[in-house]
Amino acid sequence: MIYGNIDGVRNSLLEGLEDIYDIKIDKNTFINEEVLDKMLKTTVALEREVSVAVDRRGRVVSVAIGDSTSVEVPVLDIRERKLSGVRVIHTHPNGTSRLSALDNSALIRMKLDAIIALGVQEDIIKEVTMGFCFVQDNVLQVESYGPMTLDKALNFNITDKINYSEELIRNNEVYEDDGERAILVGCEGEESLDELEELAKACNIPSVERISQRRTKIDTALYIGRGKVEEIGYLIQGTRANIVIFDDELSGSQVRNLEEALGVKVIDRTTLILDIFARRAKSRESKIQVELAQLKYRQTRLGGLGLVLSRTGGGIGTRGPGEKKLEIDRRHIRERIYDLNEELSKVKRNRETQRDRRMKQSIPQVSLVGYTNAGKSTLRNNLCDIATSKEMIIKEKVFEADMLFATLDITTRALTLRDNRVITLTDTVGFVRKLPHDLVEAFKSTLEEVIYSDLLVHVVDVSSEEAKEQIIAVENVLGELGAKDKKQILALNKIDLADPLKIQEIKDEFKEYEIIEISAKQGVNLEELLVLIGNMIPNTLREEEFLIPYTDQAMVAFLHRNGKIEEEEYREDGTYIKATIEEEAFNKCKEFLLNK
Repeated sequence: MIYGNIDGVRNSLLEGLEDIYDIKIDKNTFINEEVLDKMLKTTVALEREVSVAVDRRGRVVSVAIGDSTSVEVPVLDIRERKLSGVRVIHTHPNGTSRLSALDNSALIRMKLDAIIALGVQEDIIKEVTMGFCFVQDNVLQVESYGPMTLDKALNFNITDKINYSEELIRNNEVYEDDGERAILVGCEGEESLDELEELAKACNIPSVERISQRRTKIDTALYIGRGKVEEIGYLIQGTRANIVIFDDELSGSQVRNLEEALGVKVIDRTTLILDIFARRAKSRESKIQVELAQLKYRQTRLGGLGLVLSRTGGGIGTRGPGEKKLEIDRRHIRERIYDLNEELSKVKRNRETQRDRRMKQSIPQVSLVGYTNAGKSTLRNNLCDIATSKEMIIKEKVFEADMLFATLDITTRALTLRDNRVITLTDTVGFVRKLPHDLVEAFKSTLEEVIYSDLLVHVVDVSSEEAKEQIIAVENVLGELGAKDKKQILALNKIDLADPLKIQEIKDEFKEYEIIEISAKQGVNLEELLVLIGNMIPNTLREEEFLIPYTDQAMVAFLHRNGKIEEEEYREDGTYIKATIEEEAFNKCKEFLLNK
């Protein structure tokens, strides 16, 4: 039986592969030339990988068309302290034999005796690389040999190496290290890589090395130069990194070419941010928005994304809808995008209804905006603690943490200013440089709260070395949303951690804004911020006294609906009401003024 994807494969090729089962292989060599010849012919004809699994007696137990994960090998638990007793030999049609992330994953996951990759180029086996299980610091890892010539590989004593690997497993308390370790690559300097490292940390991915290359022109095939790709390849071997993260958006072909050259998973900044959003999305709306952004991004890259969408690759880049992409073609993605847009439009209509209700009540709308991890959620929570009515305090607090994109779900709460006016305060998703366009588009319905706000409070982490750049990045996103001309307060947050000279420098550079220094966490100047918000929002309220005859009691109900009742008393000639109301409501009941 031939496993894997055999659709469209000629019967003559399948019959040739079936014959492999009848061939006996010397247990001291990894394969024989007869099997190699059949694998080579099929690989050249199909331009696809061919995999063969051989047990320790030299019997072929599985033949598959596809990568090393297509073979049928039972998965062992490492606690059994032995290997599977099966080695997998497979071809790489791209000419390189370097073990890929999938190969390494299959070796560890299935506890293979060995995994051998044959680099096929121009009808010949150009090179061979072998991988074996190895134990270091009680962690099961991959030890590779090669690339080497085919003759050298055929003379390699594979039995001794397998016995040594199994002895290591038997004599140590071994566990599998399935964590990801990243090499960061960028072309815009150390500052941008610093942020990329923080984004990786938000996905619990430690970075083991950073590579920066200044280029005047981006390589269309590999993004960076070929020499740099080779340097990264050596770093991967030295650091045992299993993922390379690029600081810019890569095309599908660039991802494919880099993965073939490096043999590990390659993702870009956009995929990383989308992965963070997939982890953090909690509400139905944010989950829809994240999936929509992921699908739009991947729609044009289905031909290029390889290891990222692998069923065995796992880890970063595979959350949300990503795990299903191997079975979904572009037509299914288009259908899913249509369905998600329909769901999102319903959510948008609901949000518009809520917004219209607030506008009819003439409640001023204030939105917190700013760079991710600037402290917006902490500020929002603490403002709610000091300026929310007692019956509203039981409302759930927004999640706050020292991490990028801690908040994805928009929240709006009512606050009472010091002059007794009520406003709504909305906490929004944080911005970031090079925020993926598809993500901005998907979150438009959420970010519309910014567009319709009467005032924006731009929260800045003034303790950050890149505070100026972050302010500019937020301004750019606001410009894209059409909200750059809104009235703004620049709230310089975390002043308890910042250099006073740096604070003054920012105040001098952005003096066109109304600026206030605060510490949301320590509660510094929050009362002053509420006063400033009140001063920045036009006060259309007026406090008036009315005497309404008992024949016009409908006006009493009107005042209760549209104003804040300060006093109410039933007198001989009517109902006395002292109320704070908007100008529009006042015009409808001014004939009942007590002192005209």
